[in-house]
Amino acid sequence: MGFVFGVVVGIIVGLAIIVGFVRGENARSAQRSKLATTVAAFARMTVEDSRKILPPQFYPSWVLTWLNSHLDKIWPYVNEAASELIKTSVEPILEQYRPMVLASLKFSKFTLGTVAPQFTGVSIIEDGGDGVTMELEMQWDGNPSIILGIKTLLGVALPVQVKNIGFTGVFRLIFKPLVDEFPGFGAVSYSLRQKKKLDFTLKVIGGDISTIPGLYDAIEGAIRDAVEDSITWPVRKVVPILPGDYGDLELKPVGILEVKLVQAKELTNKDIIGKSDPYAVVYIRPLRDRMKKSKTINNDLNPIWNEHFEYIVEDVSTQHLTVKVYDAEGLQSSELIGCASIQLSELQPGKVRDVWLKLVKDLEIQRDNKNRGQVHLELLYCPFGMENSFTNPFAPNYSMTSLERVLKTNGIESNEKENAVTQKRKEVIIRGVLSVTVISAEDLPATDFMGKSDPFVVLTLKKAETKNKTRVVNDSLNPVWNQTFDFVVEDGLHDMLIVEVWDHDTFGKDYMGRCILTLTRVILEGEYKERFELDGAKSGYLNLHLKWMPQPIYRDS
Repeated sequence: MGFVFGVVVGIIVGLAIIVGFVRGENARSAQRSKLATTVAAFARMTVEDSRKILPPQFYPSWVLTWLNSHLDKIWPYVNEAASELIKTSVEPILEQYRPMVLASLKFSKFTLGTVAPQFTGVSIIEDGGDGVTMELEMQWDGNPSIILGIKTLLGVALPVQVKNIGFTGVFRLIFKPLVDEFPGFGAVSYSLRQKKKLDFTLKVIGGDISTIPGLYDAIEGAIRDAVEDSITWPVRKVVPILPGDYGDLELKPVGILEVKLVQAKELTNKDIIGKSDPYAVVYIRPLRDRMKKSKTINNDLNPIWNEHFEYIVEDVSTQHLTVKVYDAEGLQSSELIGCASIQLSELQPGKVRDVWLKLVKDLEIQRDNKNRGQVHLELLYCPFGMENSFTNPFAPNYSMTSLERVLKTNGIESNEKENAVTQKRKEVIIRGVLSVTVISAEDLPATDFMGKSDPFVVLTLKKAETKNKTRVVNDSLNPVWNQTFDFVVEDGLHDMLIVEVWDHDTFGKDYMGRCILTLTRVILEGEYKERFELDGAKSGYLNLHLKWMPQPIYRDS
């Protein structure tokens, strides 16, 4: 990461002249402004974009050639200056992620080697007139000399060499704020915008690292965590160019993301005997202390988790939520079933969004047509500064999730007297009566030899374990019930309704399909009517009407 600083210094003067020239020309002439807009549109193209427009023989590669040739020339100086800077700045972060089996984890040698990185793509992004962002796609198959001097808790010293480094990624340079004096901007921030590939191997000098169980994975994980936490976007390093206060450019939280991991369906079976034992890992930044793991549901390809997690958001425009579903394998390593992600920019602040995400094999390589299942989430993004929308009626030290604040403001009035008297931490219990009308079903699958079914519906409030069921409608694939059931709900935020359709048979019953509903929407909206597709069925829909009658109470925790 330090060598990037050297590269930045090497190209700052040239970029400053370009930025100053463009700003001056725009101020003089509207015609030149239009021309600058056209140029900027071309500048935003990546290598891949331009190659789609121009054949290889017409591709103007001189820009990248120029950058790479200058980087080759200055690389010996960058290597010398950056190696010590990287060593001193990364060691504290490595210590932070040091595996518990080690007493120390430091560099005994660090040089970047003689092979300079190569730029493979360039794009320019305008920032509302207040800054210019430059993204450089970079590839590096270097020959650095990196040796970690580690000590185990038993006092054994092991020199571990980091070898065969292969890296491909996109570095982001932000020139902001733009100013009138030379060089045209007050500071430059740099960050690893996207890490496409980071490969390396570890080898104990004069020994075999595999002789110590788990050590290889532990050190590799520490290195990857250090890279993620120290320079990967939205983390950025700010280098002042002109005197000034640039605190607003530093990384800072901008909001909270509430996530309810509801369920998954139609997961791929990874077990030869029985079914997979799925669990999910959910995160925004892949740091160990920020990744949330669900409970494991044994022997189930349609697991119901109904778990709630909360995440810090630092850049809603570029960050995304990732869900990875694994099959637990006991003492062996878990096997990935599939993964999915959603951009936070797709969420409307302060509004709950219900989504089903398709699981794929790899988020980077979108060539997977295999059905690996889907995962069901409820998401709520709450930017800081929206506190007025989520008024807290309790003491200042009271802590509740953003989703609880949304629900509270819909059904609970402020109690200023209690706020003045008690300083105890409390939690909101969303209590009430859920009224469910099972209206009808459509296009149910036939289960009888005569092409008919005798359907009935079973409704279960999962946490309360309360059940109700409709009457049986004989010989119908489009039954009408119009029956209403009331459920007393003690904790609406964390409960859910499971609605199953069964076929009545003389000798028992046959399962036809189900739909699973959290209570979030009905609590927020008061009531709604919806047509739900039946999961686990070849066909069929269920028409339901839900109504919520709140009876909120409070309790000390």
